[in-house]
Amino acid sequence: MKAGGYFRCDRVTGITRRAMKLLENSSFEALSSRLCVETGDAHILGRIESYSCKMAGDDKHMFKQFCQEGEPHVLEALSPPQSSSAPSPNLLGKSGEDGENPLSDKCCRKTLFYLITTLNESFRPDYDFSAARAHEFSREPSLNWVANAVNSSLFSAVGEEFNCLGPELWNAIDQEINLQSCDIYSYNPDLDSDPFGEEGSLWSFNYFFYNKKLKRIVFFTCRSVSVLSSYGRGRLDNELDMDLDDDEEEEVDGFMEDRFPRALCV
Repeated sequence: MKAGGYFRCDRVTGITRRAMKLLENSSFEALSSRLCVETGDAHILGRIESYSCKMAGDDKHMFKQFCQEGEPHVLEALSPPQSSSAPSPNLLGKSGEDGENPLSDKCCRKTLFYLITTLNESFRPDYDFSAARAHEFSREPSLNWVANAVNSSLFSAVGEEFNCLGPELWNAIDQEINLQSCDIYSYNPDLDSDPFGEEGSLWSFNYFFYNKKLKRIVFFTCRSVSVLSSYGRGRLDNELDMDLDDDEEEEVDGFMEDRFPRALCV
């Protein structure tokens, strides 16, 4: 979890080619729509996606290039979790990769490749994360730790509505990825390297739930943007224009239809 924060990396390399396959999930699509709302003083923009880590021919070639000398098990140092009070994963027995518990703040380059290519696929073509480095990622202490952080942020943002949404959200993620078998990572770049570092960004999080056995990653990203920012004002202007257009059409038809608030997904 972080305040502010978004990086636009314009350095394009082989890793930016499609190396992760987005898996269809109707539950995630419905939840993503519900996670895109206006709360009065902010826009909440959330998205949940599932990706396959199974590599085909081109993917393997990109992976070898990424590893430079074909050493996928070389360990890379990660940053500690964002909260300084967070205990190390090895003290909790989760979440850590097989054989890596003693090195709680490291991951192999193969895992790092999956995290970066997930970001590239999720945010393409607007952002390129090829220059991302291991220290911009963290391994989270536990599922409970992450769930509490997510629930706290979303409950503060949308209020009582999250009491119904929360259980559905975690159940859908669990069905897709088997949360108890996951290693959990987060992307926490500095402000110059963060895709959520735009004006008016209040907070954001980017979590990866990686199930090694399933060879799958569920990516959960969410941000809060002030309605007073240029982004928020732009969304408001667009919505006012749409409302005016709707009013004109309704007058011609001779009746007014009930309308529901529009989703604010991008």
